[in-house]
Amino acid sequence: MALKLSLKPGEKLVINGAVIANGDRRSTLVVRNKVSILREKDIMQEEDVTTPARRIYFPIMLMYMDPDNQGKYYEEFVLRMSEFMNAISTPDAVQTCVKISKSVMAKSYYQALMGCKKLIAFEEERLSYSPSE
Repeated sequence: MALKLSLKPGEKLVINGAVIANGDRRSTLVVRNKVSILREKDIMQEEDVTTPARRIYFPIMLMYMDPDNQGKYYEEFVLRMSEFMNAISTPDAVQTCVKISKSVMAKSYYQALMGCKKLIAFEEERLSYSPSE
């Protein structure tokens, strides 16, 4: 099944490690085979890995984009996910962590990344919580 991507002017994406930038007009790409694709908005830079949930996202992203070093990134993922799960007790967050872990074990890295986005949102909500609200 083909994947159809609509790109904004100047939008970047990574396909199997190659950084591709769209020109000055909106364009559409149709990808007809299985590849690792991340849009610019889904790419996390190392300096942005500043919270526990982001420390889970980053090694999954690296497993997805750098299959030659998946073992090293997997170890980091397991460590960070274990730390996170030991610190939370919210049933929804625990369930999200389990889904992410299952996706990683099935090598469905993109699906795991989308689950991590939910975890990051959960974390941001918790970190911005003020008891006086």
